[in-house]
Amino acid sequence: MSRRTVTAAALTLVSALLLTGCSTDESPRTPVGPPSAAGEGSAGEAPAPSAGSPFWVDPESDAAKQVKRYEAEGRTEDAEVLKRIAERPVADWPAGDDPVPEVTRAVRGAAADGRTPVFVAYNIPHRDCGMYSAGGSHDAQAYRNWVDAFASAVGDSPAIVVLEPDAVPHIVDGCTPAQYHDERYLLLSEAIERLKRQPRTRVYLDAGNPAWIDDPGKLVEPLRRAGIARADGFSLNVSNFQTNDTVKGFGSTLSGLLGGTHFTVDTSRNGDGPLPGDRAEAWCNPPGRALGVPPTDRTGDELVDAYLWIKRPGDSDGQCRGGPAAGTWWPEYALGLARRAKS
Repeated sequence: MSRRTVTAAALTLVSALLLTGCSTDESPRTPVGPPSAAGEGSAGEAPAPSAGSPFWVDPESDAAKQVKRYEAEGRTEDAEVLKRIAERPVADWPAGDDPVPEVTRAVRGAAADGRTPVFVAYNIPHRDCGMYSAGGSHDAQAYRNWVDAFASAVGDSPAIVVLEPDAVPHIVDGCTPAQYHDERYLLLSEAIERLKRQPRTRVYLDAGNPAWIDDPGKLVEPLRRAGIARADGFSLNVSNFQTNDTVKGFGSTLSGLLGGTHFTVDTSRNGDGPLPGDRAEAWCNPPGRALGVPPTDRTGDELVDAYLWIKRPGDSDGQCRGGPAAGTWWPEYALGLARRAKS
């Protein structure tokens, strides 16, 4: 869904505070996307346990349904392995023209469990430059209406929102045509302002990953124009595979350039780091990858508000390497990620 790790051929939360606080529009993007109290997790190290995570686990996720299918088929070992995904909190990507039903379902489910839902708002016009995760609102006003409905559905409940993966990096790398830049900056800034009217919503504006925009300085002015000063921070590594150490180094530098802004890291599939070598489409369904550190707000780093599973482990990045359409559940890939996890 985006150039999580742009190749040479390509165009080129926290929650603790909250609690006390491409294919089609239906397919969530697959962009390209210090020790914690319980133990760290850069590539090769055992992930921290998920017990005590403040984030909501969706009991009706694709992974949870797959576990039930495996159990019904007598594939008990596979079912146990896949619980490494099914029993951990993963972000919700409300799809389509009306986000309200999905947001409402997650908010209510999280409230019943005393947890905080994590959302991705991914519906900006001209999304993903017409690539694997093309789509989004058909115009600026439709997007404003969508964001307003999204925010209203969150209401006074605690929530974390990762805002528009790839939207700013695609301005920086030139993939989004220049005639759309001013509108996009305005829409992102307005979206932050609207979401932040909700008293317990935290917003993290996406800033890509270190293998995509390699110089943090290139992101500073675009993030400012997009309203980062009113957000709670920026998000990194969404749908990508860069190690925690690499991402935290990049994020720390970018944070310093922005005056100490905090950030979150997507650790959903970075347990073994990126695919070795400078390969085309290294971001798209790369083989041999593993789950990373389970979601937690106990990161051991004062700048890192949370490790989150933003990309849903097991959702395809697109029709590459035999995968289905972007955002489509792919149980075989999910099982591989889970089997290779360190815990």
